Amino acid sequence: MGATSFATMARFLAAEGRAAGLNVPAFRSPPRVAGVARTIRRMGDGAVVSIQIRGRSVDQVADDMIEGIVIANRLEPTVAAPMRERLRASVAPVDIDLTAVEEGAADPPRTRNLAAHARMAERQTQAA
Repeated sequence: MGATSFATMARFLAAEGRAAGLNVPAFRSPPRVAGVARTIRRMGDGAVVSIQIRGRSVDQVADDMIEGIVIANRLEPTVAAPMRERLRASVAPVDIDLTAVEEGAADPPRTRNLAAHARMAERQTQAA
């Protein structure tokens, strides 16, 4: 996983975490402790989650970032499980067909309206 992908994933997780009312920690790489995949350092009213990205898959890094958010917010197990799913969905690959035509559309055909997170992803892709 590259640094750009890590930063993009951090932005998506931060946006979703804030939308869910969570305090989002800062993310950095690599951890200061050698040989560990993730560390969490609490500072005042926030936290810093350090993740090892070199030599790891995107899924492993995403899981560590999500777990860092859960731990930093000290979520109870009953709240943590659905929050993990929500955060995971925010960084899951999205298959969007931007050429899809709305069913039953009159001439000329109209394209579907994209969800807000899909529009944001499209803008970020176009900007890159």
